[in-house]
Amino acid sequence: MSEEPGTPGTPGSPGPSGRPGTSRPATAATDGAGTAPGPQPEPIRFFGTTWLTHDGGYGLRRAGLAAGSLLAAAAGCFVLRFAYEGLTIAAVGSFVNLLVVVMFAICSAIAFRRTWEGFTKRHDPASQASMRGLLTIGFVGTLLAYFFRSLTEAPGESLHREEYEEARERYAKRTQRRTGNPSRKKRKR
Repeated sequence: MSEEPGTPGTPGSPGPSGRPGTSRPATAATDGAGTAPGPQPEPIRFFGTTWLTHDGGYGLRRAGLAAGSLLAAAAGCFVLRFAYEGLTIAAVGSFVNLLVVVMFAICSAIAFRRTWEGFTKRHDPASQASMRGLLTIGFVGTLLAYFFRSLTEAPGESLHREEYEEARERYAKRTQRRTGNPSRKKRKR
């Protein structure tokens, strides 16, 4: 979210959460509010800023994301099945087959949980970078988390809404304190 109206958030500038690169302005094409004074909503992948007022095909986008993530998860499972059959044909042994299945199951469970938590709180960028490999292996869990979350809301909508409301409150308090001309105030002696 950009704290200043019309000020683009740059990749190096800290956003409202203190993380670099989290502030981006909304464009008039993606949100219905245009360029209202104050902080602008941060766009969500696949949704832009339609999550704010649930307009601009928000429901269709949610349905499309749910269907797409479920289809991608099914396709991923299909590919993993071929990989498992390749291991069986290669006769690497039942221990290796079991190890591969357990590895994908554990990585998918961790990826699901990590992605699900990411919809309600921001993760530390360093820990997110260290988990990237594990999340890649457990891609099925990530896709399933997107599927289940998109059944109720846009993934990350509640986090973005909470941050946006906090930024609007801070902006309102700041602008409320600035009313009046400070040079006209009487000085206490």
